[in-house]
Amino acid sequence: MSALAEPKTEEMTSAVAMNSALDCAMTADPKVILLGEDIADPIGGVFKVTKGLSTKYGTHRVRATPISEQAIVGTAIGLSLAGYRPVAEIMFFDFVTVAMDQIVNHATKLRYMSGGATPAPITVRTTVGGSRFGAQHAQSLEAWFMHTPGIKVVMPSNPVDAKGLLTSCIFDDDPCLFIEHLNLAYSSKAEVPVEDLRIPLGKANVLATGSDVTLITYGPTVPLVRAAAETLAAQGISAEVIDLRTLMPLDLDTVFDSVTKTRRAVVVHEATQFMGPGAEIGAQIHEQLFGELLGPVLRVGARFTPVPFSRGLSNAPSAERILGAAHALLASPRVNRSAGRTAG
Repeated sequence: MSALAEPKTEEMTSAVAMNSALDCAMTADPKVILLGEDIADPIGGVFKVTKGLSTKYGTHRVRATPISEQAIVGTAIGLSLAGYRPVAEIMFFDFVTVAMDQIVNHATKLRYMSGGATPAPITVRTTVGGSRFGAQHAQSLEAWFMHTPGIKVVMPSNPVDAKGLLTSCIFDDDPCLFIEHLNLAYSSKAEVPVEDLRIPLGKANVLATGSDVTLITYGPTVPLVRAAAETLAAQGISAEVIDLRTLMPLDLDTVFDSVTKTRRAVVVHEATQFMGPGAEIGAQIHEQLFGELLGPVLRVGARFTPVPFSRGLSNAPSAERILGAAHALLASPRVNRSAGRTAG
């Protein structure tokens, strides 16, 4: 019996990997249609994720739209009810707020209100980034959607996950919000399978095993947390690193298994710390594992201010804050809670 051939791979950035995911999905299913501002060639999207696809599949399947987020998402919902699998591009996460009625009041509720008869398999792709685009173009709003029943929320941290998770979103029968971080789109490359690749939604990835503390994160703070774990290792501290990958559904089983082992946890994200995703994750850990913990779950997130344009004023988590939280948690059960605070 001959051995199975290894899947063909190519070195890709996350942006190229997402283009490959869209390409594979459009080849596999003629009902996959793309909509968004400037997504057709020659522009191919402001961030070039749809480059070449209108040339290959035609502008009837890669539809450049007017600047109207309500129309983009509303049309996608209508198409989904007619049997299509539309992928709607909203240029910046902040602009999703313009289409909140279509997403939160309609797409997420259709399956429930119809007794399962009318799922809405739309994927809303959007971008978020650091302070380079200022307070109205860089907000991390994922907690708003995690709070809404009926939608899946996904945020990849590397090119392989970007392709595999986006493909899974496209072929999922529920609405999916796929969040792409601009700092990751072109910053690194990886060997990514060329053919169809699907990574299950709702399954976290354990990036490093450890025994002293669990560092839980996703998206743009994954590289930061991995670097912090390496620094901790050099100091003799063993940290387990979990990349959540999907924020809804949330893989709490993996989180609980890890924290049961390490008995300490720090949640790190670029979203605002106050009322952010870490608040729910921390509460879940406390509810389920209170008797096991050697200290309270700490959070490291953005400060409670608008996103500043100046990088010098960045309110995002830093390596120093992550390390400070880990050291404080390890120092004593009576944690110096100022290590995880962001105010003041």
